[in-house]
Amino acid sequence: MVKLTGALILGALLVACQGEKPTNTQEQSADQARIKSHLRFLSDDLLEGRDTGARGHEIASLYIAAEFEKYGLKPAGDNGTFMQRVNFRQAHLDQSSVKLMLTQGDTQVELSYPKQFITSANPSEPNVITQGDMVFVGYGIVAPELEHDDYQGVDVKDKIVVTLAGKPKSFPSEEGAHFGSTSEKKRHAVARGAIGYVSISTPTFEKVRPYQNLMNYLHTPAVRWVDKDGEPANTFPQLKNTAYFSKEAGEILFANAELNLEQIYALLEKDESPKGFDLNSSLTLESKSSYKAISSPNVAAIYEGSDPVLKNEYVVYAAHSDHIGFAKTVKKDKINNGAMDNATGTSVLLETARMFSLLEQRPKRSILFVAVTAEEKGLLGSDYFAQNPTVPAESLVANVNLDMPILTYEFADVIAFGADHSDLKESVTQAAKKINIELSPDPWPHMALFTRSDHYSFVKQGIPAVFLVPGLKSADPEVDGSKQFNNFIQTNYHKPGDDFSQKFNWKAATKFTEVNYHIGLTLANQAKASSWNEGDFFGDTFSK
Repeated sequence: MVKLTGALILGALLVACQGEKPTNTQEQSADQARIKSHLRFLSDDLLEGRDTGARGHEIASLYIAAEFEKYGLKPAGDNGTFMQRVNFRQAHLDQSSVKLMLTQGDTQVELSYPKQFITSANPSEPNVITQGDMVFVGYGIVAPELEHDDYQGVDVKDKIVVTLAGKPKSFPSEEGAHFGSTSEKKRHAVARGAIGYVSISTPTFEKVRPYQNLMNYLHTPAVRWVDKDGEPANTFPQLKNTAYFSKEAGEILFANAELNLEQIYALLEKDESPKGFDLNSSLTLESKSSYKAISSPNVAAIYEGSDPVLKNEYVVYAAHSDHIGFAKTVKKDKINNGAMDNATGTSVLLETARMFSLLEQRPKRSILFVAVTAEEKGLLGSDYFAQNPTVPAESLVANVNLDMPILTYEFADVIAFGADHSDLKESVTQAAKKINIELSPDPWPHMALFTRSDHYSFVKQGIPAVFLVPGLKSADPEVDGSKQFNNFIQTNYHKPGDDFSQKFNWKAATKFTEVNYHIGLTLANQAKASSWNEGDFFGDTFSK
């Protein structure tokens, strides 16, 4: 046995504290064991599903911050820390308070809640009553780029607008998702003086989101982040009450109107947008809400670039660290562990950060790593960060989002949702070639996934972005990647079965991390910052 002197012990401790040595090469390999250990911890029952504002998510955030610190990254949160604290307001609807009365001439009809209509809590006022005449405005869409204006010739000032859910079939998928979003529809209603908002189910929308399924979320609180004045963000206080009508309620409302609901549905089937008209009806809707204040952190860290000028530009990696907490079930396992959604993405984010930290020759631009909260509540953590960045807003030049990579098979390609909108497509293609895989086109363009994850918060601030996931092509001809993906969605998505016991393919995990690393390296070293394609709808809408 070798006798250790005090000097030898001190030397050994110093070597241990220094960690891994930097490397001169940019061709690095991801560490399977590290990704596995991150994923094991983040999806453990101890964290109780990492719900926004819950203790489990706080533990996850502390773990992520500690890893960033271990890699020598610079804190990019509040007050010299890794944490950007976000305050939220949960608005809970008093179910017994909801009452809705339709008045049509001398007839009054009280609709049944929640059988015939549903509503949600008001995040701005606890006690609200909306009363006014009703006006039908088709889909309620204003899209001059598509020569579509449902408000043309219709006066809705001080009235309640009634819209059809969704959008025309002929609208382009991603642009249509923007124009047909509830927030855009409400924005146009408010701009024209409306005081209430009602949406009607349609046959197309019913296939995607059946009314009966929506009733499962009656007790889910409405959540908004609050600004420095304590006011909830992204709300429309002028619309004190909103409601979503079932087909049955819609038939009652349109029974004596210029067109009945059956006639309106017939127009939709031919992809014709019905013109607006007065409904000769009035509505009274009242409800009460209660509030709870919660907070939850984004975790942010910077790997500083080497160029004296370009280091002031940031390539942003984002992955949401939250999940949905406990399931409402009588089964013994109630914890929604969120292993694939999104402990995988967060683990890849951490391993990517470690790989960058080993570089002796730093890339030109800086890399900003953000583990965002409250994605499951409506992209709220990323929206807060994108609107309140901890670095100058104009310095954010590109975003790569990691959300729910399915790591159960070794893939032979990657998909970058949104790549067609900017020169990020070329950057991702170059990075994929580094590890001998290809970039494949969006296999589900009708789903408009470009508008449905945290990257879209950055897009809305004018920042080119992609949403990166493993492709459906398998490296093993005996494995059907598409089947593997669909199996997860059908079996474990947003369920307690999404835990560490799933059959992960760790080669897929390292492969996905390496292509992710090379994308960031490419974006950080290229001569010009990423830019939108000339004439791109999203670039023109949000960056000008």
